[in-house]
Amino acid sequence: MFIKGYSIASVAEMGCCGCFGFSFRKKQKKSRPRTYIENHISQQLLLNEEEVEEEEEHEEEEDDDNCSYDDDISDTEKEHHDEFRNPAKRSEDILLYRTQNGLICREFPVKETHKVVRSEDENGNKMVNEYVRECKIGSGSYGKVVLYKSQVDGKHYAIKAFHKSHLLKLRVAPSETAMTDVLREVLIMKMLNHPNIVNLIEVIDDPNTDHFYMVLEYIEGKWVFEGSGPPGGLGQHVARSYLRDIVSGLMYLHSHNIVHGDIKPDNLLVTATGTVKIGDFSVSQVFEDENDELRRSPGTPVFTAPECCLGLTYHGKAADTWAVGVTLYCMINGQYPFLGDTLQDTYDKIVNDTIWLPADLNPQLKNLLDGLLCKDPAQRLSLGDVAVHPWVVENVGPIPEFRCWCKRDREEENNGITHHHLI
Repeated sequence: MFIKGYSIASVAEMGCCGCFGFSFRKKQKKSRPRTYIENHISQQLLLNEEEVEEEEEHEEEEDDDNCSYDDDISDTEKEHHDEFRNPAKRSEDILLYRTQNGLICREFPVKETHKVVRSEDENGNKMVNEYVRECKIGSGSYGKVVLYKSQVDGKHYAIKAFHKSHLLKLRVAPSETAMTDVLREVLIMKMLNHPNIVNLIEVIDDPNTDHFYMVLEYIEGKWVFEGSGPPGGLGQHVARSYLRDIVSGLMYLHSHNIVHGDIKPDNLLVTATGTVKIGDFSVSQVFEDENDELRRSPGTPVFTAPECCLGLTYHGKAADTWAVGVTLYCMINGQYPFLGDTLQDTYDKIVNDTIWLPADLNPQLKNLLDGLLCKDPAQRLSLGDVAVHPWVVENVGPIPEFRCWCKRDREEENNGITHHHLI
């Protein structure tokens, strides 16, 4: 049973959660293919039609193919994008410093290729270097995502393809273009190595061409409705498994002072084995230290924390944690906790309304949702609290902390061991 105003029909207006196997969609006059990990939101009122039309002008005829991931999407709000900056130091500066000083979590760096060869294989399929094109997966505000197969290792990859001239023309802030967003996303993903985060394999950027490619691992999982739990929900067992993966990946990001900024089901991909991986770092930000204060979130409205709706400064990690709570609520109940008829109405409900939970909900799960969706960020559960929460721990144990490469490296250095001395 759904509370008044939160029926499947009303949730369909926002059309979300398809990546977790339940999707509430209605036919729209103008639809766009699902993005693989591109930034988006299913609120047509936030869609910048001029940007959509400009992006579509860059779509090639080959992009008319159909493949999996078919769904209608639109893009995440970019309004006030410049206000989502670290007031102390830009993320790009911090990332460059970390890269130059070897402060990355990869034992082996992302491959960088500076030559693009566009050709065809013996069957007439288009190729980019070693990769043979199979079909388009989706598109977003900045580019498209295409499924390719490598002739070298025989594996499939999801390649995000951009036109640099297009990115440079899209202004997202007074002094920044969409190219800034893409390059920041690349810099962030070059640092990361975690089983619950989509892996960046290669960056292809030929200075003599207009093409720019991000080669990502392909998430081949089937997003099939589980059929358990309440209508539209996944059931507690699946939701618990997914939540553990999400929290593990996000704890890793936060431990490196990275705020994702747009946690939601559409950016959480499920592999064929049921593992969840966090993707889309196009609005993420990086901090020098634990001071993660921001001014405005560019994320998806229905996943926005109350403090972000007030136009005040807020802490990015706490806002990410709220978004985890909204995601868990969607997985359990198949609906949003706060949804209005307009954007402002949605924000008003997020700030003022009491969360509705089914009367027969597991008491421990109710406690967890109440803690994650606490209006006061100072009283909200932390991810560390979630990792040891009774509902999360049940029959599995606490979520283990991931011992990343850069931390192991620093521990060895602190203990007087260097890799040069290792045999």
